[in-house]
Amino acid sequence: MLFNSLNFALFFPIVFFVYWLLANKKLKIQNAFLLIVSYFFYSCWDWRFLFLLLFSTLLDYYTAIKMQDASNTGKRKFWFWLSIGINLGFLGVFKYYNFFIDSFAEALATIGFQVNYTTLNIILPVGISFYTFHGLSYVIDIYNKRIEPVRNFVDYALFVSFFPLLVAGPIERATHLLPQIQKKRVFEYSKVVDGMRQILWGLFKKVVIADNCAIYADMIFNDSDNYNGSTLILGALFFAVQIYGDFSGYSDIALGTARMLGIELLRNFAFPYFSRDIAEFWRRWHISLSTWFRDYLYFPLGGSRGSKWMSVKNTFIIFLVSGFWHGANWTFIVWGFLNALYFLPLLLLGKNRNNLDIVAQGKLLPSLQDVLNIFVTFSLTTLAWIFFRAESLTHAWSYLSGIFSDSAFDHPQLSQEGYTTIVLSLLFFIVEWFGRDRQFAISHLGYNWPQWVRWGFYSLLVVIAGLFMQTNDTPFIYFQF
Repeated sequence: MLFNSLNFALFFPIVFFVYWLLANKKLKIQNAFLLIVSYFFYSCWDWRFLFLLLFSTLLDYYTAIKMQDASNTGKRKFWFWLSIGINLGFLGVFKYYNFFIDSFAEALATIGFQVNYTTLNIILPVGISFYTFHGLSYVIDIYNKRIEPVRNFVDYALFVSFFPLLVAGPIERATHLLPQIQKKRVFEYSKVVDGMRQILWGLFKKVVIADNCAIYADMIFNDSDNYNGSTLILGALFFAVQIYGDFSGYSDIALGTARMLGIELLRNFAFPYFSRDIAEFWRRWHISLSTWFRDYLYFPLGGSRGSKWMSVKNTFIIFLVSGFWHGANWTFIVWGFLNALYFLPLLLLGKNRNNLDIVAQGKLLPSLQDVLNIFVTFSLTTLAWIFFRAESLTHAWSYLSGIFSDSAFDHPQLSQEGYTTIVLSLLFFIVEWFGRDRQFAISHLGYNWPQWVRWGFYSLLVVIAGLFMQTNDTPFIYFQF
């Protein structure tokens, strides 16, 4: 069930009204209802994978309690590694088995050994990378005695499978979400209205910006050999805007939906394309994943507490693992490696925490230095996105070769509709710029306007979405991860 589908437009209002009708009942009943609708939401993708989600949930719920009740360190470690091993094992089989077996066979072939092997013809369960990381963080926190295990299974299962975040995040922490699940939630009109605004902006990002950029990004990437360099540059830019509008749009809808139900999820995006260096970009892009790797991989490896070499090594590890998390393809690993290279000069010069504030805070326009820094950072990010989008390393190198050719100065091969999409994207980023100090761009836009003007603006967004919306349901990019 897609957020941008008619099915969800029917599903969520029913959930919303029944949920708040149950607010006067026991909290257990309200949570049980949320869990049931979350499982229904997930089963709409493929009901068979609901059993995998249930197994993963039961595994972490049970092993966490066994760790807490263990009489000695050995037993505690046993239950901990059992949970970690099975979780990563499932992720490895469903997501990475074919990649490893193919890569191993190709490596042997380069030295003259031909082997017969069999790959698995399996579908990647939607959301497996996200709910697996929910469970892993919970088990790790319990093992490190940061929190105590939840004894109520419904509460824990809802933490793992709360439907707004189930299939594409944000990746929640037990320390943040579980306390909200375990306490009574009170209807607040202001939060519901704010949630609706964020949903509206998220849908606009998805159906107007991302989906229309996707048309030209796909057209150019899928036939890149037949386009000149300037068109290939536009294709890379279209994809950069597409993936931002698509993923941040999903996150906005998820956060807005949860807020309407009285639950605050972790923020996942903070206007990353206005970043002045790569370190700032990664503090603002897919925040829940970046902080997950920081807390559960980078810090345990030693972080930056040791020598510069240790900091460099750990930085490359988390970027490479982050790339591999996104998919079983060498293109994602190179994408992660490139971002590590971008990050390296900042780390070595001690400038990776220079830009912690909002760009041009309190000002209408950025300085020329800010403009230059944003342009360089966005250009480097877009260059790396080519590997993220390409089908293979060969495709990526071919695409880059086309960009860095004489035809980069030719007139782009783009239709009038393509230029219309560019104009829409520019207008979109202007709105984003003026709302960059908020949780989402239109959070406070129009607060001082007359009510009829404010509602007219919201209606305009709906009309534009209706005019530019694709006739078929378009899935979100991060569903494949």
